[in-house]
Amino acid sequence: MLRRLVQVGARELSRAQSSTATAEKWDLYAGVLVERLPVVSKSLNPLEKQFQDLLWRVEYENSLKSDHELKHEREIVQAELIKQGKIQVDLEDGGSKQTAQDLKDAYVEELKKFQLGSRTTPDDQANKTTSTNRCLEDTLYLLVKQNLGQQEHLILPQGKREEGESMRQTAERVLRERCGQDLQVLFYGNAPVGFHKYKYPSNQRTESVGAKVFFYRASLRSGQVPEKVTKFEWLPKKALNGKLTNAAYAESVNKFLL
Repeated sequence: MLRRLVQVGARELSRAQSSTATAEKWDLYAGVLVERLPVVSKSLNPLEKQFQDLLWRVEYENSLKSDHELKHEREIVQAELIKQGKIQVDLEDGGSKQTAQDLKDAYVEELKKFQLGSRTTPDDQANKTTSTNRCLEDTLYLLVKQNLGQQEHLILPQGKREEGESMRQTAERVLRERCGQDLQVLFYGNAPVGFHKYKYPSNQRTESVGAKVFFYRASLRSGQVPEKVTKFEWLPKKALNGKLTNAAYAESVNKFLL
């Protein structure tokens, strides 16, 4: 009986030690937050527009007159003196002289022909989420479809660290492997900007209990993810949470979104 209890205790101790060893080991992953920065400035809300108009009025009232304005004032005085017959007009020079008023009229006509560019694009109207030529006022973030366990999820590109790599090197390699060679980005630094960890399902914990993901930030310089490489979407911040189905993962990502 005692011998059997010792055997049972030994087995439980061994199992506990094995469980402890597994719990202490985590796989290291690098994830990349690729952002396409805004192309145009944000539209002003009513309060911002009102404040901008106030600043313009203050600047106008405090500004000095330009050379063009001074010339225009001199020509008005000169025209009045000519009308009164106090000075003579040089007929040879008068026909070819361009006055400040002539310049102003030409500038006004040119301004009438100017049209502001649209802040929306055909890809906005088509809601083409694979395009970076949309949501020009917002930052777009890249999500790709990856297998986590037995299911596909839209997440930030991520991959497991290989032996001998720094985490920054892992992030660069993962981006090439997941998104192709055409995507050119600029990494902001060697330090991660965010962190997330999750445990594997109990039946998949062979060597490690889970994964620790260290996120790096990078901005898009040129190129695009080839559609044949992976399924992907470029999304603004307000649409991101609807695609990140795991609440804990979404919370970790939101902590380092600007």
